Amino acid sequence: MTVVSIHRPLLLLLRIHAIHAWRQVKSLRHQSRLLTGVLALSVLGYLVLSFWIFSKGLRFVNSFPGLGMVLTDRLIYLLFAFLFAMLLLSNLVISYTNLFQNRETVFLLTLPVPRETILRWKFIESALLASWAFVFLIAPFLAAFGLSREAPWCFYPATLGLTGLFVILPAVAGLWLAIYLARCLDRRSFQAALALSAIAALGGLAWWWRKQSGIIEFTDTRMLDVLDQLLVKTRYAQAAWLPSHWLSTSVLHWADGAVSAAAFFGLVLLSHSTFFGFIALTRLGNAFYDTASAVHSRGNGQSNWTWLMPRRGDGLAAGRAERFLSLIVRGRFDVRALLLKDARVFWRDTTQWGQSVMLFGLLGVYILNLRHFTHQLSGPFWIILVSYLNLGACALNLATLTTRFVYPQFSLEGRRVWLVGMAPLGLVRVVKTKFALAAGASLAATLSLITLSCWLLKMSWDQILFFGAVIAVMTFALNGLAVGLGVLYPNFKECNSSKIVSGFGGTLCLVLSFVYILVSVLLLAFGTGGFHGRTLWGVLSVLVFLGLSVFVGVAPFKLGLRALKDFEF
Repeated sequence: MTVVSIHRPLLLLLRIHAIHAWRQVKSLRHQSRLLTGVLALSVLGYLVLSFWIFSKGLRFVNSFPGLGMVLTDRLIYLLFAFLFAMLLLSNLVISYTNLFQNRETVFLLTLPVPRETILRWKFIESALLASWAFVFLIAPFLAAFGLSREAPWCFYPATLGLTGLFVILPAVAGLWLAIYLARCLDRRSFQAALALSAIAALGGLAWWWRKQSGIIEFTDTRMLDVLDQLLVKTRYAQAAWLPSHWLSTSVLHWADGAVSAAAFFGLVLLSHSTFFGFIALTRLGNAFYDTASAVHSRGNGQSNWTWLMPRRGDGLAAGRAERFLSLIVRGRFDVRALLLKDARVFWRDTTQWGQSVMLFGLLGVYILNLRHFTHQLSGPFWIILVSYLNLGACALNLATLTTRFVYPQFSLEGRRVWLVGMAPLGLVRVVKTKFALAAGASLAATLSLITLSCWLLKMSWDQILFFGAVIAVMTFALNGLAVGLGVLYPNFKECNSSKIVSGFGGTLCLVLSFVYILVSVLLLAFGTGGFHGRTLWGVLSVLVFLGLSVFVGVAPFKLGLRALKDFEF
C-alpha cells in the first residue's frame, strides 16, 4: 500500500474544504462592494498602520545607546512567550469544539474513514483557525524589526518558516489537552482538582507579581545592572525549555546575521515539532475515538444543573431559576423564558464560558498590574494619556466580548429558528430580548472594569463618573452593532460560534468596532483631555461622540430589525 493510498481520505477532505473555501472567497463579489471595500481597506490599513507604529516604537527604543538592543531583545522574548500561551489556550478551546461538538466530526465517525484520518483533519482545521490571526498580527512587527536591524533578505522567508514550525507545538499540546479534558471533565473529583489548581495558580501568580522589595538606585553607574533589576520579572521568558525561546533566539540571530546559531535553534524547533506532531497524529486516534464515544454517550447534562431545573413532582411548576429571574425581570413570561434559555445554553457550552474565563483572567492580570504603574505617573500629561489608554483598553475588551459572544447569538438558533419565528413571541422581540440580555451583562462587566481600573489609577470621582458614562454609551453602541450585523449576516449552517465569527459578517463587526473605538477615544482625548483650555471643544467632542455612538449602535440594529420583516424560514 502506497503512501498516497493511505492518506487518500485526508487528501480528499483537504481538497473538498479547499474548494469550499475558494467558493466562499469568490462569493464575496456578490456581496456589497461597499462592505467588501471597507473590509479590504481595514485589513490593509491595519497592516500599514501597525507597521508604522512598530517602526516608530523600535526606532525610539533603539535610540538609547547601549540599552536599546537589550530592551528590544527582551521585548521579543516576552512577546513570543505570551503569544505561545495564547495560542495554547486558543488551540485547546477550538480543538475541543472541533473534536467533540462538531456535526462534521460526528458524521465522519459513522463513515468507513480511519479515526486517525479524522483526527489529522480536525488537527489541521483547528491549527489553522487558531493560528491565522497570530501570523496576521505578528507579520508587521517582524517586518519592522527586520528593517530596524537591517537584516538580510533571507531573514523574512526564514522567519515565516520558523513561525510555521512554532504554531505546531501549541496546536499539538492543545489537541492532547482537549482529548484529556473531554474524557475527565464530567468527573466531580477532576472538576474539584481543576478548580483548586486554578485558585492555587492565581494565588501563586499574585505572589510572584508582588511588588519588588527594595529601592533601585538609578544613580548607579552600572546601567546594565540597574536594567537587569528592572527586568527581573521578565526572566521567565528566557527559559531555555520554552519553544518561544527557541523561536525568539533564532529570529534574533537571523537579524544579526549569525546564520549558524539561527539554524541550530531552528532545527531544535523543527525536531520538537515533527517528533511531538508525529506522536500525536499517529497514536492519539484510539484515544480520540474512545473519548468521543464517552462524550456522546453521556446524558444531556441535566444532572449537573439540577438547580436550574424544576423539581420532580412539580409538573409545569417553575424551577428555582425561573422564580429567581421573575424577581429580577418583570414583564412577559415568554421573554423571561427566552432569557433563561440563552443563559442555560451559554452555561452548558464549555467552550463559551471557558473562553469567558480566559478573557476575564487576562483582564484580571491587567488590573492587578495597574497599581504598580501608578507610581511612575508624575506629570499631568502622562496621567491624562494613561487614563485614555485605559479607556481604550477597556473598550477593546468590550469589542472582543460583543464580537465573540453577541454577534453569533442569532445564528446559533440554527435551522430551528423557524420555531421561534412562528411562535407568538416573534423574531423581532427575540432579537430585542437578546440585545437587552447582552447589553445588561456586558454593561455590568465593563462598568466594574472601568471603575476598578480608574480607582487603581487614583483618579478623582468625577473622572470615574465621566469614563463610566463613556463606557456605558460604548456598551450599547457595540452591542447594537453586533446584534444588527448578526441578523444581517446570519449563518444557520454552522453550530460552532468560532466559525460563525470568522465569517464575513463577524470580521466586519470586529473591524467596525475597532474603528469606532479608535475614533471615539481620539476624539474624546483631544476634546476633553485638557490639551487646550477651550470648553467649547470639549462640549463639541462629547456631542460628536454621542452622535457617532447613536449612528453605530442604532443604524445596524434598525437595519437588522427591518430585515426580519422579509426573513424567509
